[in-house]
Amino acid sequence: MCGLVQRLYICHKTSMFLRLIPLILFALIASPLSAETPMDGDAFETYSQGKTLYFGFDGGRYGAEEYLPNRRVRWSFLDGQCKEGNWYQDGELICFVYEDDPEPQCWSFYQRDDGLMAQFENDPDQTTLFEVEKSDKPMICLGPEIGV
Repeated sequence: MCGLVQRLYICHKTSMFLRLIPLILFALIASPLSAETPMDGDAFETYSQGKTLYFGFDGGRYGAEEYLPNRRVRWSFLDGQCKEGNWYQDGELICFVYEDDPEPQCWSFYQRDDGLMAQFENDPDQTTLFEVEKSDKPMICLGPEIGV
């Protein structure tokens, strides 16, 4: 009789533990991002000033941004064409305004061991970019397209 009671007790405990596994896995997966604090403007400026940062998305290169004095920037989709802009802090977000679009594009930046992670906050799908390279060299920007 004691053996049956012990087996039922162990089975009950195992069953309870198995029901907790999805919750434990969710907590482990969700906690790294939620535990991180977005960079503020001063931290972002210290990290990026005088650098060109290259960002990747979905396994490929997405674009690059050169961080100039006075919170000015130069962005390119790596096609040789660049656009000028500037950035500012708005609450916990870093927002960019470019010469061709007056609508601010706001991001949450997180500093990680392998570089920056940028979460686009204007998009309901929240595009996430990852720093794939950092350089002290300026980007190469070609002149305006000239055609017939």
